[in-house]
This record gives sequence, C-alpha cells and structure tokens, in this order.
Amino acid sequence: MTTAMQTTRLTSSQLPEAGAVLGRAFFDDPLLTYILPDESKRGPQVRWFMEHGAKYGQTHGEVYTTVGKVEGNAVWLPPGEVKMTMARMARAGLLFAPFKFGVGGFNRFLGAVNYLEHLHERDLPQRHWYLLILGVDPPRQGQGVGGALIQPVLARADAEGLPCYLETMKTRNVPFYQKHGFEVVVEDDLPKGGCHFWTMKRMPR
Repeated sequence: MTTAMQTTRLTSSQLPEAGAVLGRAFFDDPLLTYILPDESKRGPQVRWFMEHGAKYGQTHGEVYTTVGKVEGNAVWLPPGEVKMTMARMARAGLLFAPFKFGVGGFNRFLGAVNYLEHLHERDLPQRHWYLLILGVDPPRQGQGVGGALIQPVLARADAEGLPCYLETMKTRNVPFYQKHGFEVVVEDDLPKGGCHFWTMKRMPR
C-alpha cells in the first residue's frame, strides 16, 4: 500500500533525528559494511556520518524530510556544487572521519569515494543534480516515503531541463530508481574487494 507523503525542508534542529533515521537505514548498506566491518561499532559510526552528511547537504544543497516526524531524508547537491571539497567537508565536521572510522575504515572510505567520484565526473560532466543520500527508516520502507522525498528535486530538474545522478549499493534500490526515471550507467565492483555498486542517471522529462 502506498501512502501519500508530505515533504518539507529539513531544519538544523532536526539534524540529530535525521542522523538517527539515516543511521538505521544505512546500517546494513554494503558500502558502509565494507568501510566499517565491525558490527558492534557500526551503529554510532554510521549515525555520526549520516548526521554530518545531512549537515553538508543542508549547507551546500537541499535536504528534504517528512512533515512532522523525521521518517526519511533526501540529500541533494545542486548543479555546480556536486563535488565535495575538503573545506566544505571540514565545515560540516566530516574531517573527523579518520577518528570515527579508524585508519583502515577511513582508507577504505577514501578509496571508494575517489573511485566513484571519477566515474561521476566522467559520465555526467554537464550540470546536474546529485542525490547524495536517500534513506528511509526501516519500518517505513516500501510505503512511498522515498519516492515522495525525491519528487521535489526531480520536478525541478525536469523544469530546468537538467539530469540527475546517484550511486547505490543495494540491488533492491535499482528498480526503485528505475521507476522514477533513472537508468543504470555503470554496474561493477569497487576495487580492492569492495562492494558491488550501480551508478545511475536520469535525463529530464
């Protein structure tokens, strides 16, 4: 059953709640389990990372959530701002990642990010919107929340004649994004024993 959802922009006071929701949504994500294999520590690590990722998106892009209780978040970076810089990551608090992830985890994180960024720049050099994070609280998944959260920017991208881009590491996400107009660009494995991934883009309608 699909439930119609109202969405709104995330406020700064909701960042901890967004981090908690996204932390639960991404706890078993293949990329995060590759970066942070210790399940006993992963929960707080992912929650911290997602809260600061949402803060980055709020500062340099747009973050959408559900009206009332935070049940999911869509973090978008706008055209011209899709490359995450060290200075901006520092302002969002993400440069503490080496201390949160440990040396091995941080090195795996950097390797994955650099590889995916190369594909991103290669395959969609023109101006576009970048879906950095989309996550829905596990009890609310499959009920239309994710589709509602991405709709405001998809509609704007269509109006502006701009494509959209994302990466996903979960097989079940691929048909979800295809339903919303995305097509697979690359399907492969990250180097050095990394997880399987898909990059996807959506041309304007």
